[in-house]
Amino acid sequence: MHFHDCWIQGCDGSVLIDSTKDNTAEKESPGNQSVRGFELIDDVKEQLEEQCPGVVSCADIVAMAAREAVALSGGPVYDIPKGRKDGRRSKIEDTLSAPAPTFNASELVRVFGLRGFSAQDMVALSGGHTLGVARCLTFKNRLSDPVDPTMDSDFSKTLSKTCSGGDDAEQTFDMTRNNFDNFYFQALQRKSGVLFSDQTLYNNPRTKSIVKDYAMNQAKFFLDFQQAMVKMSLLDVKEGSQGEVRADCRKIN
Repeated sequence: MHFHDCWIQGCDGSVLIDSTKDNTAEKESPGNQSVRGFELIDDVKEQLEEQCPGVVSCADIVAMAAREAVALSGGPVYDIPKGRKDGRRSKIEDTLSAPAPTFNASELVRVFGLRGFSAQDMVALSGGHTLGVARCLTFKNRLSDPVDPTMDSDFSKTLSKTCSGGDDAEQTFDMTRNNFDNFYFQALQRKSGVLFSDQTLYNNPRTKSIVKDYAMNQAKFFLDFQQAMVKMSLLDVKEGSQGEVRADCRKIN
């Protein structure tokens, strides 16, 4: 959720806004259909508004919730700056700028580079896929004839079985979906990356060495991940009159 929020309009809570009759919001984008936790953010916001109304933005809640999710699932513990304001724009067409699951490593390096991230930052952030799931819709193109040759044949059967449940069927990125670890990178070494954009990281010389480092050294991954997350959490942050503190994370004040 934090990444999907920050990439579009900056870290401004825009991914939380609901659509209206006059506007289709970011969360309706196909790329955001696997994002979870909206109700949790609502609950946190409700409690904060009771304690200190109008103080803590939804954007800060998302950033801090991401940090807590990483720590509680066994990942690194890190601190992030606060003080983000909430944005007033959320449009589905803006999500077209998000990296697609069909991107190869060179394309990923390029688009992340445009936002100020190094190749190492990009691979570390991709390691966030150690948590959660992908929908069949995002990887079924790899199963078409011919089957993606960069994928292990047994793993392709696993993905095919998942997709027999339809476009919304979910596949975990690695064998420990609720644990923050380096198993995601080990899966890439076994040619068992779920998305093409995952597996491509091991097929490109520029990023392969980073994947190998992280697969072998979890502490190195943790350190680089937390640094990249702090960097991402500061993307196009809105301050002062550029934004607001929403009373309800799902709608503009």
